[in-house]
Amino acid sequence: MPGEQARHFYLQFRFDTIGSVEKSMAAFRKAHSIVARAFATAFLLVIIPVSIHGQQQDTDAVRRYPAFGVVLGVDPAHNMFTASIREIPGFMDAMVMSFHVRSAQELNNLRTGEVIDFTLAVSKEESWAEDIRPHVFQNGDAESQEASRLRLLQSLNASAAPVRVLEPGDMVPDFSLVDQTGAAIHLSEFRGKIVALTFMYTRCPLPDYCFRLNNNFGALQRRFDSQLGKNLIFLSVSFDPIHDQPPVLASYAKTWNADPRSWHFLTGPLPQVEQVCHEFNLNFWQDMGMITHTLHTVVIDRQGRVVANLEGNQFSAKQLGDLIQAALDQP
Repeated sequence: MPGEQARHFYLQFRFDTIGSVEKSMAAFRKAHSIVARAFATAFLLVIIPVSIHGQQQDTDAVRRYPAFGVVLGVDPAHNMFTASIREIPGFMDAMVMSFHVRSAQELNNLRTGEVIDFTLAVSKEESWAEDIRPHVFQNGDAESQEASRLRLLQSLNASAAPVRVLEPGDMVPDFSLVDQTGAAIHLSEFRGKIVALTFMYTRCPLPDYCFRLNNNFGALQRRFDSQLGKNLIFLSVSFDPIHDQPPVLASYAKTWNADPRSWHFLTGPLPQVEQVCHEFNLNFWQDMGMITHTLHTVVIDRQGRVVANLEGNQFSAKQLGDLIQAALDQP
């Protein structure tokens, strides 16, 4: 009997002990679950606002886009300028638009007709232009580099007859050349009209040089159809006058169905052609049957003053047209 009682006591003790342990483990698991849920809740309360705040910061972040444009007007009193800008891919189409700057000092050297690069900054609440600088026409081909060297050599040549390069606002001296019909054309006869002038030679083999500059005028014939001849004149001056005689120019002008009453392709004695070219900083010279030259397109106002002298070929026909329209809008 004593042995039987001892065995019963042992079994009862073991059962009570195991039960206690299981109860303890259950209590521990329950406590652990409560703590885990509390920690998770606290974690979410901290992380979610931080995440939302981060998303808000991303929304409010300033986005910056490189922009290229032709200045149509400057308004320092209101810290703004108007420009015809090239398309900004993924953000905005090519258009005429006014841009604010944060300081009028950024407009100090900006002038109508200038070709510029700048950064367009856009936040959730506002936009502004910054880092405004003149666009430097750079073309890596040999012809452009040779033309630049020619310009340098001419500036160093003390024996060369000095020619004053015209700046925006300067009066353009009168000149007389002959157009594709053989008629004598004087610049002064277009006083009271806007004149757009470019330079070319008919044998130019490069599609993005003389042809492109004339093609800009060709495209603008349609835009300004009602203004051509009445308020607007196109002039294309050849710097290859020995070859580009009136019959050659007449044939070349047919490429764009140019009306000789409103679009004159001009030639004349070489010294007169050189004088006109150099006044607008256009340099050229013969080179093994070809002509090396720079690129310029000029807009002249109703009073005969230079509005702009656009160097290069990187502006679009639309931007040139917007500049001409701005000049037409002036009295």
